[in-house]
Amino acid sequence: MTDSDGADDRDHVIADGGGGRSVEGVVLDLDGTVYRAGEPIPGAVEAIERLRALGIAVVFCSNNPTKTPAEYAERLVSMGLDCDPDDVVPASTVTREYLREHHPDAPTYLVGTPSLRAYLEDAGQRVVETSDASVFVASWDETFDYDEMQAALDCIEDDTTFLGTDPDRTVPTDGGLMPGSGAIIASVAGTVGREPDHVLGKPSDEAAAAVLDRLGLPAERCLVVGDRLDTDLAMGASRGMATALVGTGVTDLSEAAGDADAGYGGDHAVEGDHTVDPDYVLDSLADLPDLLS
Repeated sequence: MTDSDGADDRDHVIADGGGGRSVEGVVLDLDGTVYRAGEPIPGAVEAIERLRALGIAVVFCSNNPTKTPAEYAERLVSMGLDCDPDDVVPASTVTREYLREHHPDAPTYLVGTPSLRAYLEDAGQRVVETSDASVFVASWDETFDYDEMQAALDCIEDDTTFLGTDPDRTVPTDGGLMPGSGAIIASVAGTVGREPDHVLGKPSDEAAAAVLDRLGLPAERCLVVGDRLDTDLAMGASRGMATALVGTGVTDLSEAAGDADAGYGGDHAVEGDHTVDPDYVLDSLADLPDLLS
């Protein structure tokens, strides 16, 4: 049965502990899931088109804080996908929305890229370069150096709000891994002698709420697909979404799957405080439509 647009509106049920759950919305990680090093992963674009043809809503979510939703949408369109900025929830947006809700008038010191600074300022956030800032935001910045560590030491007091844009310690590139926001946040935390008050991006409650709001669906009707157990899948599992791990990113599927059969994941302890048992383990996103059709 199809809707007026030709999309299949049947329930798409995946096994869940011997029962089943209906999937109406899918949250897709980007780097390592849809593309890697800027190039589409084989079969990913076609898989997304098939999901939409099945009547399944798709939203994209990235922990990369350096780009805006419009920039991500432009990249996805260039790969042949139909994508609107509202379809993308990056860590930059989760951070901006958090600041505008909780600290709209606070002078904010940012360790981050010029593009992130401009994005925050466009929303009305007052970004300063002085030590009297009441909010300190640490993010990915390839120019991060000793001077920034000194700025953190000068700025962050007991009553300063210390935020991170996302916890990703490393980021995959063509040549391997490079340090991510999590590495910089850890450096700042080590310098000032305390942990951040809050880290945005996946797997935060704010990121989960943002993607569910975009989908307009309850968590139990959604599936999260990604290559990181401690961020992508942890976000889904903490909210009651189904989870699927793909082998095209940073996680070794042979370690994640254990003795799993036919795409099912086994228990897997991951770095940090998150332990995630993926509902499904897939070679790549290209395998997902067959799971749901």
